[in-house]
Amino acid sequence: MSFTPVFDHGRPLDPNDKYLILWATMSEPVADFSPLRVKRVVRETSDAVSLVLDVPRHCSGRFRYQAGQFLTLRVNLDGQELRRCYSMSSAPVEEELRITVKRDPGGLVSNWLNDTVSEGAEIHAAPPEGRFLLRDTDSEIVAFAGGSGITPIMSLIRTALATSARSIRLFYANRNRGSVIFADDLARLVEHNADRLVLTHHYDDDSGVVTPAAIESFVAGAGDADFYICGPGPFMDTVEGALATRGAPRDRVHLERFQVAQVPAGADASEAQATEEIVIELDRKTTTVPYRSGNTLLQTARTAGLRAPSSCETGSCGTCMAQVVSGSARMLNNDALDDDEVADGWVLTCQSLPTSRSVHVVYE
Repeated sequence: MSFTPVFDHGRPLDPNDKYLILWATMSEPVADFSPLRVKRVVRETSDAVSLVLDVPRHCSGRFRYQAGQFLTLRVNLDGQELRRCYSMSSAPVEEELRITVKRDPGGLVSNWLNDTVSEGAEIHAAPPEGRFLLRDTDSEIVAFAGGSGITPIMSLIRTALATSARSIRLFYANRNRGSVIFADDLARLVEHNADRLVLTHHYDDDSGVVTPAAIESFVAGAGDADFYICGPGPFMDTVEGALATRGAPRDRVHLERFQVAQVPAGADASEAQATEEIVIELDRKTTTVPYRSGNTLLQTARTAGLRAPSSCETGSCGTCMAQVVSGSARMLNNDALDDDEVADGWVLTCQSLPTSRSVHVVYE
């Protein structure tokens, strides 16, 4: 994702434990990824697991995180390097780093993490990223989670309860009771914070899929609130639409998407045909790349062999942002940039399709 032999949190190494000494003296991480040891594996549900990661002392600064952020993991499966993003479910105040991964049918990495990874295993991770963060305010928090979307929401809730006096409402949707991640943890949080935390469970098996009416009923009476939404695309669209109908200010609605937006078939045919080249400035070098129809700006950079920054590739984290200094492009999804940044020409290259003959982009 080499130093004095002391683990993070101040625990000295046992000089007789050869495995730990070997782990502690590994070479510096390659590129931006560091080797983290799995300290504990927690089975949350039949298809979700939490991994508590031990951060080497020399990496502790790089892995300080804010509630709501995620890690990018790099794994090698059958000779193929794969990268996936997983949100922290722990809170910074807990002094541990924990990610939670739900099994995705057909998902190579999520299935490997659920089925194979055990205590003591090594995982390579890049430093925390993401903008799905708590605002510095006393406003009420109204959160909506669907399935594994509870992961960053859990981090936000734990942090807000520990560091503020903010009241919190959580609407948590799942297929059934058996698929609820953190069921016991959430029950304890409600029990210990009954005056501040209100939890509403929704089960599709009992009530059908979440409707706008259910969302509008849940937010009734919410005044000056911040809204946080994470979960499957249709669930997020329903919640976002209901909040827009209610008149929730856009800058108070925070989204974290786990799914990559798909390019609509044929939707950009005229734009793609009109684009001939992309000029990319990265690491003080300028490269001109012939444009291949249907590719995003990030994909175009990769076809040229450039190591453009990226992480979530869903338009949520802002890692891949670059500025369009000439030409134009449009974003399929934007959950990271504010209106002023967009007005200044900033785009998320993982979500941007060119709309002019030539486009010149400059990475930070």
